[in-house]
Amino acid sequence: MRIAVVGATGMVGEVMLKVLAERNFPVTELIPVASERSVGKEIEYKGKKYKVVGMQTAVDMKADIALFSAGGDTSLEWAPKFAAAGTTVIDNSSAWRMDPTKKLIVPEINATELTVADKIIANPNCSTIQMVLVLAPLHKKYNIKRVIVSTYQSITGTGVKAVQQLENEYAGVSGEMAYKYPIHRNAIPQCDSFEENGYTKEEMKLVRETKKILSDNTIAVTATAVRVPIVGGHSEAVNVEFSNDFDVNEVRNILHHTDGVVVQDNNDTYTYPMPMYAQGKDEVFVGRIRRDESQENTLNMWIVADNLRKGAATNTIQIAEYLIEAKLV
Repeated sequence: MRIAVVGATGMVGEVMLKVLAERNFPVTELIPVASERSVGKEIEYKGKKYKVVGMQTAVDMKADIALFSAGGDTSLEWAPKFAAAGTTVIDNSSAWRMDPTKKLIVPEINATELTVADKIIANPNCSTIQMVLVLAPLHKKYNIKRVIVSTYQSITGTGVKAVQQLENEYAGVSGEMAYKYPIHRNAIPQCDSFEENGYTKEEMKLVRETKKILSDNTIAVTATAVRVPIVGGHSEAVNVEFSNDFDVNEVRNILHHTDGVVVQDNNDTYTYPMPMYAQGKDEVFVGRIRRDESQENTLNMWIVADNLRKGAATNTIQIAEYLIEAKLV
């Protein structure tokens, strides 16, 4: 497989290279791609050095699969050019997610929707992926009516500039700010820019993408997304109202048998998910599973995952693995 990694020098691109190596992905030729200012730089993959190439060069090299993590504008401009050259693009930006002609894929849930005709495939938002992976089997069993989610999101979701801001603030050094406010010892109730309805783009991604991935527009979703001074991953407090009643132990059992989900839920031993334990792992962790005693047929959960891995790089690569396995590339 000739694999292009577009945005290879960025935060998610670096994790993609790491995950490709860890999972022993069948790379016969690696094509690291980045913006013009990075062309000619060297990156290392499995002990070998590769020179970064520009976008047009990469298109001309006709990779089998291109893993994109270079921002929405780059994806809108270049993904169709890669696709026209016969390359299957798996895009990690928000550019194609809500396009009705493109599939939005979490492999454990809906990879079977993919066909050989899908040349641009969208990877969902990080906070959506971890939530829907837990919700999907419960929706099948109890039918979800409404979801209320509050997220506590890692600064790594913003990128290297935000990590630098936090490190500077720890050290008492003034430097470039990724946010309008200090993030050290703070919580900022704004992830991404605001839309006209008063919600941020991040909050509306959770609303729109959940319905598309679960193929059900009747599910009501409302979200509040908060940036916190955490490096390890995103956490979510999720309140779910079902049409049908449930048994909490049965819920735990269903989730225990769900691919990609790890249940960490034991109050006696203070066992619950935390970003410091999720960091560097590919699973989605769920705990604090309990009935909402204020409302019928309603459940509370706490869901945590490494946003750079399952929330971005790993999910993208799992889509690529499915394409190979199903002989779609």
